[in-house]
Amino acid sequence: MVVDKKRDVVVLGGGTGMPVLLRGLKNYPIDLSAIVTVADDGGSSGRLRSEMAMPAPGDIRNVIAALSDVEPMLMDLFQHRFTQGNGLSGHSMGNLLLAAMTSVTGDFYNGIKEISRVLNVKGNIYPIANQNMYLHAEMEDGQIISGESNIPLANKKIKRVFLKPEPVLPLPEAIQAIKEARLVVIAPGSLYTSTLPNMIVPQIGDALKNTQGKVVYVCNVMTQQGETNGYSAADHVQAITNHVGEGCIHSIIVNNRPIQGDVRQVYAEENAEPVIYDVDRLIGMGLEIIEADIIDHSKKMLRHDTAKVAKLLYSLL
Repeated sequence: MVVDKKRDVVVLGGGTGMPVLLRGLKNYPIDLSAIVTVADDGGSSGRLRSEMAMPAPGDIRNVIAALSDVEPMLMDLFQHRFTQGNGLSGHSMGNLLLAAMTSVTGDFYNGIKEISRVLNVKGNIYPIANQNMYLHAEMEDGQIISGESNIPLANKKIKRVFLKPEPVLPLPEAIQAIKEARLVVIAPGSLYTSTLPNMIVPQIGDALKNTQGKVVYVCNVMTQQGETNGYSAADHVQAITNHVGEGCIHSIIVNNRPIQGDVRQVYAEENAEPVIYDVDRLIGMGLEIIEADIIDHSKKMLRHDTAKVAKLLYSLL
């Protein structure tokens, strides 16, 4: 199938929300690119980045798994996490492979390209930067919290997030992908620790504001303790605008089906609640609002439905 270059789709993000979108989108006749955060500092990723001075591989690993087309056993091996062994316990096989390939090729991005080739990845995967970097947050009370995993634990209202050391130099290929995209998708995920780390790199923010394509934000369905307590859909957009500037988002996809029953109770125990989509504020921001049932109702935890969201995004082309 010949891919129409006018169907370039770029997805930005990290965490658990991004792979959900990519799994569905890879089945459509589009030229797909993923721009992935590498600011994670917890678990296996955190250990590897501190020991090897490399960008965090965890979110990249999950994106490779989402876009790969290989035998299930090979993917099980790639995603396998060791539960025992001195030094091995807690590490994922995919993270170790990315670390090894970075060492072999001498470059994190080259390592990603080689593993993507071996695992038959559909699309391009770009780390937001080819360097080790750390996420910091300034809280409303002026306190600075360092480290992606520590920010939600502070349980304070976040004023802004920023990256160190500066300047963070994004891959030129990532900038070019955004500029040429027909559709740019901001994936759902932890707002301050998965979504914004990509967007606060100045050249990325500029590319989003200047792209010829449509920029659509797939809004989170639930608030998150320590990051977005009490946030409405417009509050999510406002936080992005405060960091990146006006005009970086054109459309927002919101869930329009009530969340009830046991699932809501489970989240209530984590101080999370459904994100209210305040239509009037969103319209006042000049956004196109796309309402749909985008939840996978078969899951015990709330997850965006891979097929539903992919179909909806493809329809925007």
